[in-house]
Amino acid sequence: MAGRQQRLGLAEPVHVRSRIINVLTFFRVDICTMAAHSHGGAMRKVTRVALIIGTAQLLAAMVSAHEGDEHIPSIIESVEISQIITGVALLVSLGLYVIGTAKLWRSAGHGHGISLGAAASFSAGWLSLVISLIGPFHELSESLFSAHMTQHEILMLISAPLIVLGRPQIAAVWALPRSRRSIVASVTNADQFVVAWRFISGSFVAFLIHAAALWIWHIPALFDATLESDWVHALQHASFFGTALLFWWAIVNSSLDWKSSFVGVLFLFLTSLHSGILGAFLTFTHQIWYPVYLNSTGAYGLTPLEDQQLGGLIMWVPAGLVYIGAGLTMFARLLNESEKRAVRNEQLMFSQTGATNL
Repeated sequence: MAGRQQRLGLAEPVHVRSRIINVLTFFRVDICTMAAHSHGGAMRKVTRVALIIGTAQLLAAMVSAHEGDEHIPSIIESVEISQIITGVALLVSLGLYVIGTAKLWRSAGHGHGISLGAAASFSAGWLSLVISLIGPFHELSESLFSAHMTQHEILMLISAPLIVLGRPQIAAVWALPRSRRSIVASVTNADQFVVAWRFISGSFVAFLIHAAALWIWHIPALFDATLESDWVHALQHASFFGTALLFWWAIVNSSLDWKSSFVGVLFLFLTSLHSGILGAFLTFTHQIWYPVYLNSTGAYGLTPLEDQQLGGLIMWVPAGLVYIGAGLTMFARLLNESEKRAVRNEQLMFSQTGATNL
């Protein structure tokens, strides 16, 4: 918030109370009221009271903000509503994965369906999401373009592939009640769904969608808009993360087929190339692309141009190394698989020749 206020030219930090709530106040309830009702009735009463108090608190905050009140009394530090929503979404996703994996392992055996390595991958990917979206990068991204770029690279190059490797779709289905699973199965097995999903998740289409999201959101007007609106910022993150999930899904699944693996390697190198070009533009340009950061980088000892060049360098070199490293890993597996196939073919040929001689 402070970084955003500085960029808007505000001399004093102003707490926009319509966007901030106090967590403890929102959930405060009357304990005496709980004791006066049965267990089920008490819970319903608590829910109604909490909603009424929370709504009244939020309306009071909005009115107070218009009156120019600059302080919100709170027991703990107030948090942005967008951070609460993000935190709840992350906890829900983790809960579904844990519940689904536990149900699957009870039914099929420990490590079956979702291996221990896959569960570890999801855990690491989920933790990287917390670091990127809830951690210090959230605040720094409002003041430094380079921090914003680091946040995006974590989402696309660490969180997305690790979560794909964690096989969350299997855990999500198993987290549902048994009756709901059959509904999901009927939908996903329908011919229309299968055809549409194969098209969208194909390597070429996934590559184009992810590349389009990357370049479009770096248009200066759109990028600046993300720091003026939390909803636009959330849409940008959803676009980057969602298209990255689709891209890495296509890459991981292409690696399961020997012939398709060549295509996956190609698109990894192409992604490294086009994202590197964008990063190089940002690194070597002498123009400020994102004026929204003009008044905020000085506090960190950087000029706006230096901050922009650092962000471009992060996109160009470290990100490019991740794509190239993944591509080389897949290529090495291809060479190994090719050698094995050649040995099998030779053995088959010799066995057929021996049988013919006999």
